[in-house]
Amino acid sequence: MYVIHADNSRFFRKVIKVFLNELGIDSDGFESGDDVLNEVGNRKVSCVITGLELTDMTGEELIRQLIYSGHSMTIIAVTGSGNENRIKNLEAMGVKATIQKGGNWKDKLREYF
Repeated sequence: MYVIHADNSRFFRKVIKVFLNELGIDSDGFESGDDVLNEVGNRKVSCVITGLELTDMTGEELIRQLIYSGHSMTIIAVTGSGNENRIKNLEAMGVKATIQKGGNWKDKLREYF
């Protein structure tokens, strides 16, 4: 299993990488959506975990491009707020889960791996 995680926060990318490594999951983190799209084009990706703010696009833009790319993968969105409308919109787009950065995000991610 290979997982990509994208976020504009270097700290959060590092935290996610350490967490996934503890679960025995191979992963790489990126700060830009274009880098994620390039990686998806070059490797078999099982899951993309994306924040909603990247350096070159929003998480929603990345999610749309991933879905329309035709690649089959699970998409999980990570948000800093629990805005119900945004969460509903993400689910309508095809996001498997929306997880908040605070609280029990590790437990929520464990449910998917």
